[in-house]
Amino acid sequence: MSKIRVRYAPSPTGPQHVGGIRTALYNYLFAKKLGGDVILRIEDTDQSRFVEGAEEYIIESVNWCGFDFDEGVHKGGAYGPYKQSERKGIYIKYSQQLINEGKAYYAFDTPEELKAKRIEAEVEKSTFKYDYLTRGGMRNSIALSADETQKLLDDKVPYTVRFKMEPEQNIVVDDMIRGKVSFDSSELDDKIIFKSDGMPTYHLANIVDDHLMKISHVIRGEEWLPSSPLHIALYQSFGWDVPKFAHLPLLLKPTGKGKLSKRDGDAGGFPVFPIEWKDAETGDVSKGYREEGYYPDSFLNIIALLGWNPGTEEEIFNLKELVEVFDIKKVGKSGAKFDPDKARWFNQKYLSQMPIEEIAEEIKLDLEKREIITSVDLFAVAAQMKERVAFVKDIYSSAKYFFETPKEFDAKIVKKKWKDQSSEIVKGLIHVFESVKEFKADLIEDGFKKYLNEKELSFGTAMISLRLSITGIGGGPSLFNIAEIIGKQETLKRMRENPKRINDLKD
Repeated sequence: MSKIRVRYAPSPTGPQHVGGIRTALYNYLFAKKLGGDVILRIEDTDQSRFVEGAEEYIIESVNWCGFDFDEGVHKGGAYGPYKQSERKGIYIKYSQQLINEGKAYYAFDTPEELKAKRIEAEVEKSTFKYDYLTRGGMRNSIALSADETQKLLDDKVPYTVRFKMEPEQNIVVDDMIRGKVSFDSSELDDKIIFKSDGMPTYHLANIVDDHLMKISHVIRGEEWLPSSPLHIALYQSFGWDVPKFAHLPLLLKPTGKGKLSKRDGDAGGFPVFPIEWKDAETGDVSKGYREEGYYPDSFLNIIALLGWNPGTEEEIFNLKELVEVFDIKKVGKSGAKFDPDKARWFNQKYLSQMPIEEIAEEIKLDLEKREIITSVDLFAVAAQMKERVAFVKDIYSSAKYFFETPKEFDAKIVKKKWKDQSSEIVKGLIHVFESVKEFKADLIEDGFKKYLNEKELSFGTAMISLRLSITGIGGGPSLFNIAEIIGKQETLKRMRENPKRINDLKD
């Protein structure tokens, strides 16, 4: 078998959706599993939809994810250029070859003429299709004489080039995910393969580039499945080998029906782009997974399992492990619903496995952004919180008590759990904690339990009273660990001052 070569071929029309990055990832995993190469090609044949900065965004997104391409617009290679707008002369040659061989033709129909045909068909309650049944009645080089055609060309009358789809052919797409999918060519129209602006359409450029770049497998979204019979017909018209196809399932919105969109992310409060996108024209900012605090490995893990299943209960994979276990045949046919809660779960799993020192450094940076100065041991904070949050940025909001004295107290917990004797319990514990010489969690806990036994106090009432006084909330890590981390002086200060504040709130 010849070397495996796949390509990721996005259009620079805006930010890359998570579905696009998933396509890039699946191409990468497939190729690397089989020792192949991955190419990044920018398909910018539609210049009217070009968005400044989109190409750079694509490259930065993939780099953040932690994988790269073997060849491409950003690093070159033996089969460049890798941007379609720089390959214009190549496509003209192949378009002309099809015309000369009678497999394509010039079409001089104006937009107004085509619109009139569509209106005429609507009146007759049908749909106009430019195909083998109608092409003879249109203004093209099939219906016109050679002299008439040449005169129009000499007069530089605008034209497109259409592929001549032969009827009554059974075109079979042998898809690695969906199996054999058959199309009747009589149902297909004569697609434009070269536009009046001198640029090829996606259909021709994609086929020519894949052939010249020796692409062996085309892995792309299922929205391209209906175009596959045209692409196969084009390959066959040139006498070229047809690559293997795999059409990936759609990414669906979390609830309801339909494809995942930016609107769903905005409504649900989650990103649909890998990294932040700033619209140069409007100034609008769309949040990305990177800026929201997701780790690259976590993001890859999330999108890898959107449509693919390893066939085991295992859910956590790094990139190397994904390469080892990935099998394109285990990609499903049905659309995959995006679950933002599961995405956060993945990030929490990666956070919990990170080295304490790395988490501590992230906490330090987050506090600096918030202009918070603290002397507490951030390594200890990291150890206590890494299992409790999905993002490091959430440590401050969910555990402010590590860094500052509580200014507010959970009103619901106070109303339900703060008892008449709570202040006295905390007051008694002040003397106990003052006597703990080495202020360590286990020694603090021993003193706490001994006091409760001596006074025959309820553990639950004493614990929540102490927790509210020290942290202001009703849950969190071991209270004795918290006390050790914030230190003896700060712990006692809170125990002396906060019960009165809590009583005032209750009153």
